[in-house]
Amino acid sequence: MIVFDLKCEGQGHVFEAWFGSSADYEDQKARGLLACPLCGDADVTKAVMAPAVAAKGNRRPAPEQGNVAPAASPREEPTAPVMTVADQAKMQALVEALGQAQQQALKDSTWVGRGFAEQARAMHYGEQDRASIHGEVAPAEARALIEEGVEVAPLLFPVIPPHAKN
Repeated sequence: MIVFDLKCEGQGHVFEAWFGSSADYEDQKARGLLACPLCGDADVTKAVMAPAVAAKGNRRPAPEQGNVAPAASPREEPTAPVMTVADQAKMQALVEALGQAQQQALKDSTWVGRGFAEQARAMHYGEQDRASIHGEVAPAEARALIEEGVEVAPLLFPVIPPHAKN
């Protein structure tokens, strides 16, 4: 198979067409079988073409529609990276390790619930002894704590408050 960029003389539309050989192109042109798929103009000639470059391995070829391909290939949908089974196992192990690290860090921490911002500020300003605490705070309040210089960090995984555990 050979691909040519063709151009209609009437409107200047450029489109791709696939042929079995150069001779097939010449034969179809001589018999008047070529026409612009956009406007139907039968006065079609070869257009200037870029050199053929092999397609990326992650692209699918466009489906053939007779001899003449559509004027513009359909937009490709964004793709998501493919995760192999081995990658999934590694990701699962990583998530479990992070969960265990958070659990270990919270082992010596005290749940203070919605009083977190108040107690964190009190420790920061020396009004209360420093201790490891965790609790709940609204995103805007967390930003305010950070802007004040209070050392806080979000937890990676949600924590069930002690009073809510079975």
